[in-house]
Parts: sequence; structure tokens; C-alpha cells
Amino acid sequence: MNLKAYGMALTTIIIWGSTFAAIRSSLHGGYTAGHLVLFRYLVASLIFLLYALLPGVTFRLPNKKDAFKILLLGWIGISIYHTGVTFGELTVTAGTAGMFIGSAPVFTALIAVIILKERLGISGWIGLSIGFIGIIIITLGTSGPNFEISPGVWLLLMSACAASVFFVFQKPLLKRYRPIELTAYFTWAGTLPFLLFSPGFFQTVQEATMEATMSAIYVGIFPAAIAYVTWSIALSIGNASSVTSMMYLEPAIAILTAWVWLNEWPSTLSIVGGFVAIGGVIIVNSFNAKQFKVQKKLNEYESY
Repeated sequence: MNLKAYGMALTTIIIWGSTFAAIRSSLHGGYTAGHLVLFRYLVASLIFLLYALLPGVTFRLPNKKDAFKILLLGWIGISIYHTGVTFGELTVTAGTAGMFIGSAPVFTALIAVIILKERLGISGWIGLSIGFIGIIIITLGTSGPNFEISPGVWLLLMSACAASVFFVFQKPLLKRYRPIELTAYFTWAGTLPFLLFSPGFFQTVQEATMEATMSAIYVGIFPAAIAYVTWSIALSIGNASSVTSMMYLEPAIAILTAWVWLNEWPSTLSIVGGFVAIGGVIIVNSFNAKQFKVQKKLNEYESY
């Protein structure tokens, strides 16, 4: 992976890793989950609108065959993902939420097998199995003494699946649109469903604490806008598997940020599960990287 792609990916992961603590901060400061996700994406949408209106900036309109795909991916990668994360953090700590989302590459591999008809091989399936065992351990770490699983777990797993679909299917679009164009379209499309949370929105903003509002502005500007652009740039100029491997760092950043900011710490069992899940992800991605190199050599041989 080239240096610029590495820098863009690392910047993204650091920002995204801090998101979970910022969301919890806003939820503790008076925002409802619905009003928070609406607030942050109104901010993000406004930023992209202002950018699009700058002198000299031109945005190409999506062509007809891409318009529906962009709309659908915006709903999946923005609307579904962020609804799941924000509502999920009502009952799950920020660090644990980060570990669930960090397991997204496990679902990406599963999507590649089911939808893209890719073959994993023995080591790939072993890695996938280890990843799912890790996810189960993280889940058990969120349960109480009666093993009642927190409802936020299911929402976070839904978000991890949504992120996987989003990352897999946006890659072809980056060949036809600039990263900032595509990110703006995803953001505007994904913001529309959040308007359902409009009732009572302005009253919540007025009654929330200053810290909660500043946290909401932060997640609207940085994770929701800037980080998606830097991630799209990384995907557009780097190898997809190398870029997504940077997500291994996100759970650690989420845990450390939550500890410093909120004095929150996941259960020991959840942390163990996080290590197991990431171990599975590393095995799957290592297998995919080897498979890619083998296929590339076969293609070169056939071209002679």
C-alpha cells in the first residue's frame, strides 16, 4: 500500500475510533439516539453542500445506472449503519461497540463467499470460524449475571454487516466518481431517512449540555464527513485488502478513547473476544491476500 493510502486510512481509523466515545458523551448529555444521528448528519450534509457551492468546485451528477446503487448504499452504509451504532450504544459501552464494528471484515468475507461466490479454502474458513467465535465471546461479555444479552448487541451486529456491504460494493463506484463526490452523495442519501427523527429535535438541542452538543458537532464534522472522504481516497488509491486491514486498530483506539474520555472499560471477556475476533480477521485477510497474488500470477502466465 502506498504511503498516501496508508496515511489516509490511518487518519480515518483514528477519527472513527474516537466516534464511539463521542456518541456516548452526547447520549449522556441529553440527546436521544434519534436526535443525535439526525444532528450529526445534518451537520455532515451541510458541510458537503457548502463545499459543493464553493467557486470552482464541480460535482458530476450520478448517471442513471449508478443513481439507485448510490441511493441504496447511502441507506445501508449511512442510515442503517449509524442507526444501529447510535441506538446500540444506549446499552453497550463505547469500547465494546468499537470491537463489534472492528469485526466487520468477518462479515465482508462471508459476503464475498455468499454473494461474490469467492472460495475461502481451509485456512479462510478457519479464520472465519475464529472470527465468529470472537464475536460470540464479545457478546457474552456484554451479558449480565443471568446471561441476558444486551439489545444493543444485535443493533451493532447489524451495523457491522451494513459496513461490510457498504465497503464491498462502493469500490467499483470509486472508479467513476471522485471520493468527495461519492461521499457527498452517500451522505445526502443516508440523511433522508433520519428526518423521521425530526419531532422534538430543536427542543432536545436546546436542553442538551454544551459538551453533548460539541460532541455531536464533532461526530458530524469529523467521523461523518472528513473521515468518509479520507477512507474513500484510501480505497481509491490503495489495495482494498491492505486498506481495510487498518481496521484492526479501530477497536483499540475506541477502547482507549472511551477510557480517557468517559472512564469506561469493556469487560475482560469482551476484550478477550475482541482479540479472538481480530485474530480471525487477520487469518481471513492473509488468506485473501495470498489468493490474490496466486490469481495474479496465473493471469500473467495465461497472458504469455
